[in-house]
Amino acid sequence: MEKFTVLTGTVVPLDRANVDTDQIIPKEYLSSIKRTGFAQGLFGAWRKDPQFVLNQPRYKGATILLARRNFGCGSSREHAPWALMDYGFRCVIAPSFADIFFTNSFKNGFLPVVLSEAEVDGLFHDSAAFPGFQLRIDLDRQVVSTLDESKVMRFEIDPFRKYCLLNGLDEIGLTLRHADKIRAFEALRKAQHPWYF
Repeated sequence: MEKFTVLTGTVVPLDRANVDTDQIIPKEYLSSIKRTGFAQGLFGAWRKDPQFVLNQPRYKGATILLARRNFGCGSSREHAPWALMDYGFRCVIAPSFADIFFTNSFKNGFLPVVLSEAEVDGLFHDSAAFPGFQLRIDLDRQVVSTLDESKVMRFEIDPFRKYCLLNGLDEIGLTLRHADKIRAFEALRKAQHPWYF
């Protein structure tokens, strides 16, 4: 898993609440269990509208998504953070998230940042007022800021999830840190109970 330390990027304002996982990645795109190849399906139904925010050239290459409350509600598909990441996003900022999407995001190296409704409103305003609006997300400091730091907003994160993101560790990576102990245990078990093997 790729480490997440500091992200500086263009912000895409998705001014919608209750964005569910079927809107993030529609069911017709769920035929693969690989973590790649989902970018074309991201917000597939909405992208048929030429005016949809992701169809605007100024947001090409953006890495930060800004959304409203209850982002990622709906079914528990892990494909939702996969699709966002495959498109190029590394972070989504919203006032609240659905629990399963929130958990799946961390497990896949994608950072969901919770800011207050007022802070999110302010970011939507700035995004509309300043073309090419960018933010910096510093995970170690737990802050979202404008590039000139005229706005600095602190966010909370579980220390273990923060540790995993900073070090690029998913569940497999966490387990592999103990590979020597696991091999030693298996060798001892095989010697003590050869009939199991």
